[in-house]
Amino acid sequence: MLAPKRIKFRKWQKGRLRGPATRGATVAFGDIGLKAVEHGKLSSQQIEAARIAMMRHIRRGGKVWIRVFPDHPVTAKPLETRQGSGKGAPVGWCAPVKPGRILYEIKGVDLELAKTALIRASHKLPIKTVIVTREGAF
Repeated sequence: MLAPKRIKFRKWQKGRLRGPATRGATVAFGDIGLKAVEHGKLSSQQIEAARIAMMRHIRRGGKVWIRVFPDHPVTAKPLETRQGSGKGAPVGWCAPVKPGRILYEIKGVDLELAKTALIRASHKLPIKTVIVTREGAF
C-alpha cells in the first residue's frame, strides 16, 4: 500500500474538492491514461487494487505510471463510541482527486490491451473515469 514516509501533522482537516484539476491533467509519461471526471477521494487500497488489476491484464508487459499519491490522512472513531471527546485516530491514507486528473498511464503495450486494462482498473475505483490518449501517440 502507498503511504507517505513522514508528514508534518498527524491529523488534517477534511478540506473541500472544488473546481477542475490544474496539475496532472495531461498524459505526460505514457501513451494512454485513465482520467477522473468527478471529485472524490481514492484510498490507498483502491489505488493498489486498480494497479493490480491493470498489471494482471497486461501480463507484466509495458510500463504503468501511478499519477496519484495518498498523502491525506483519514481518521475514524472506534465503533460504538459516543460523539465528542475529540477527533478519531488515523486509520489510513487517501488521495483527493479533482475532475481532469490523470490517475494512471500505460506505455509499451498495444492500444486495445491498454484500453481493456484501464477499464478493469476503473471498475475498482469509486469515481467516474474516462480513457484518454496522448496527442500523436497513435
